[in-house]
Amino acid sequence: MATTTRRIGRRFPDYGWAWPTNGLDRLLKAVLLPDQIAAQAQASKWLDANDIDAVEFREHRLLAAIADRFGKALAAHPAYPRLAGLQKMLWTKSRLAMREAEPALKAMVGAGAPIMLLKGASRIAVEPAAQRGRVAHDIDILVRPEHMAVAFDVLRQRDWKVSTGVSPQYLRPRLGAVRSMNFFMGSYGDIDLHQAAYDWSQADDADDEAVWRRALPATFSGLDVLVPSAADRVALAIGHGGLDAHTHSDWLVDSAVAIRACDIDWAVFCEVIARRHLAVPAAVALTYLEAEMSVPVPSDVLERIVAMADRAGASRIGSLLQAKPRTDFKGLTWLSRGVAKQLRMRKKRALRERELPGVEWHGRRAALSAEVMPDGFALSQRLQVPRQFASGEAAEIEIVVRLDAPPMRRRIEMELNGGEHHFARLRYRKLGKSGGAMTLRFRGTIRPAEADGDLTLAARPSRQFRDWEHERTVATYGAVPFQVVSVKVSPAP
Repeated sequence: MATTTRRIGRRFPDYGWAWPTNGLDRLLKAVLLPDQIAAQAQASKWLDANDIDAVEFREHRLLAAIADRFGKALAAHPAYPRLAGLQKMLWTKSRLAMREAEPALKAMVGAGAPIMLLKGASRIAVEPAAQRGRVAHDIDILVRPEHMAVAFDVLRQRDWKVSTGVSPQYLRPRLGAVRSMNFFMGSYGDIDLHQAAYDWSQADDADDEAVWRRALPATFSGLDVLVPSAADRVALAIGHGGLDAHTHSDWLVDSAVAIRACDIDWAVFCEVIARRHLAVPAAVALTYLEAEMSVPVPSDVLERIVAMADRAGASRIGSLLQAKPRTDFKGLTWLSRGVAKQLRMRKKRALRERELPGVEWHGRRAALSAEVMPDGFALSQRLQVPRQFASGEAAEIEIVVRLDAPPMRRRIEMELNGGEHHFARLRYRKLGKSGGAMTLRFRGTIRPAEADGDLTLAARPSRQFRDWEHERTVATYGAVPFQVVSVKVSPAP
C-alpha cells in the first residue's frame, strides 16, 4: 500500500477504491513496472486473456506503449504480429496528425501567438523518443487569452472545421468564454485549441498566468514551442484525466514518466493541486503509482496530498466516483457518478455566465406549405429584408422553411447571419422517429443594419465529423437542406 501515515485501503470511500483494476491495471503494470521481467509477464497475461481486435482505443493506446517497451521480446506470443501492426498503425496516424497540424502551428507563431503544447504533444516535445509509444492523434495547444482570436483566425483561414458544428460567425464573438475548441482538417488533422490550461471548474486566474511563467522552451517538428514545467505536466495530467473515469489512461503513464525524471518542484505541484481543488484525484493517482508501480513519490508529498484530500468535505465522494475507472462501474456506482459529474458540469456552466448570450429561436411546426419547386432545397439561402430597416431599426422577422426530415429523433440546427455578424441560432428538436416533409416557423427580432453582408439562413450540422461516409451519421447529425417558404418582416413592437 502507499507510504502514508495511514494505510490507503481499497474499500469505498478510500482512495484505493478508485485505483485501476483487472485488465486496465495489468496493462498499466506492463507499461510502468520498473522490473522488466515482471512487466513483461503482465503484458503476456493480458495478451493471453484478451483479443486486441475486441478491445477499445483506450486499451490500444497502452498496447502501443507496451509494444514500444518490449519490441521483439514478445515475438513468441501469438498476438505479437497484431500488436506490432497496431503500434505501427497508431504511430503512423500520430505522425500524420502532426504533419497536418504543423503549417497551422507555424502560422500561429508567425502571427505573434506563442503556443504551449499540452498532454501527449508536450511529452513528445520533451522526450522525442516517446513518439512510438505515446499515441497523439490530436495536438493539444494552449495560447494566451489575448491570442485566442489570432489562433482561431489562422485555423479558419486554413479551412479547419470546429467539431461542434456551429459557424465561425457564431463562435468568434464568444471566444472569451470558450475554454477549448476541437478542430478537424483533412484526413488526420486534429487540433484542440485551449485558452485555459484547466477545466473551468478548476479555474484559478493567478495560476493560469503562473503556468506560462514556469513554462520551458522546447522543439516540436522543428517549431519553437513551450511546454509546461514538470510539476505542471503532472498536475495537468491529473486535472485532465483524473476525473474522467479512465476514458484513457495515458495520463498516468505521462505522470509516472515525469516523476521518474526527478525534476519536479514538489512545492509548486502541491500548491497547484490546492489552488485547483484536485487533491482527491491527485491522491488516487499518486498513491496508486507509488504503491503499485514503485514510482518514487516523496513520502512527505503523499502525506500532504492525502491530508488535503481528506479535508475535501462532501466533494471528496463526488471526485472519487469520477476517478474510478468506468469498467468497474455497477448500477448504483454508475448512477452516483452521473450525479457527481452533472454537479461539476453545473459549476462549469455557472463559471461561464460571462459568455456573450446566444440568441436562440425555437421553431414550431406549421401546416405543410403549398407545393414548392423540387430543386429549391439548399444548405444556405439568402434572405431579402426591406430597405426601411437599414437605419438601425429593430425588426421582427418570421421565417418559414420546408425540409425533408430524416426518420429519427434529432436536432435540426440553422443560423441566421449577416456576413460576419451572427444574429441567431434557429433550433428545433424533432422527437418523433418518422421522416418526411416538415414545415417549421421561426420568429425573432434583429437589427438588420448590424449585418456587414447579405442576410443568410444556413443549415448547420448538430455535430461535426471528419468524414460523413455513413448514411446514419448524416441523417442523425448532418445539416438538413431546406427551402425558404416565406419571410415576413415588420417593425418590432
